[in-house]
Amino acid sequence: MTPISSRPKAGDGVRIGMLTPSSNTVLEPETQALIAPLGASASVHFARFRVTQIGLDAAADSQFALEPILAAADLLADAKPAVIAWNGTSASWRGFDSDDRLCAEIEARTGVPATSAVRAFNGAMAALGVRKLGLVTPYTADVQQAIARNYAGIGIEVVAEAHAGLRDNFSFCTLSEDRVADMCREVAAAGPDAIAIVCTNMRGARRAAALEAELGVTILDSVAVTLWGSMQRAGVATAPLLPFGRVFGLQAEV
Repeated sequence: MTPISSRPKAGDGVRIGMLTPSSNTVLEPETQALIAPLGASASVHFARFRVTQIGLDAAADSQFALEPILAAADLLADAKPAVIAWNGTSASWRGFDSDDRLCAEIEARTGVPATSAVRAFNGAMAALGVRKLGLVTPYTADVQQAIARNYAGIGIEVVAEAHAGLRDNFSFCTLSEDRVADMCREVAAAGPDAIAIVCTNMRGARRAAALEAELGVTILDSVAVTLWGSMQRAGVATAPLLPFGRVFGLQAEV
């Protein structure tokens, strides 16, 4: 366990650890592109565990058993990060409490503060006062419906949605930025308070700011939101990344 007093502090070359689905090819390069303006003051480091399919069946759900995730977190902890983030959106359909349990287990096992993509989403939505949400994902209809139910449970109505009907996690990266942008335009017509691009293997982060300017609505992309939440948890100023989207101007508990 890393003692709190020995962890790097903000401004000291802060290291952010991220847990990554094994078949994901988008979040690492996108995150590195987003954090580049911070130069040597912060860096991001990744560990993988196996995730290849997204669904509501038992086989897909078993990929999120705690032990493989905690083993990956153990390896990240060797790099002495200021925070460890689960950079995946499984709690959006499995239940928000699943990430609460995971983060508690990571903190107990490694001594490192933990957060997740979905915790960051929910913190950002609370800061924005979101009550009507546009939902964009690559997932199948049943997964999409489960996400909508979970958000309804915390008072956020999904007023419009677009999904690609895919199950294979690797295939999500084949959706182009233009396709993702068109899905955002589709749900924007319903007048949501924000649009959530829920999947960290989907290409929305680099288009978010342009879409916000075009559509007049905040775009919460999973990759950007996870980085924002990790920086919040680590005490790193997010304002320098405002050119990538409005989320980087928010302050919230994650």
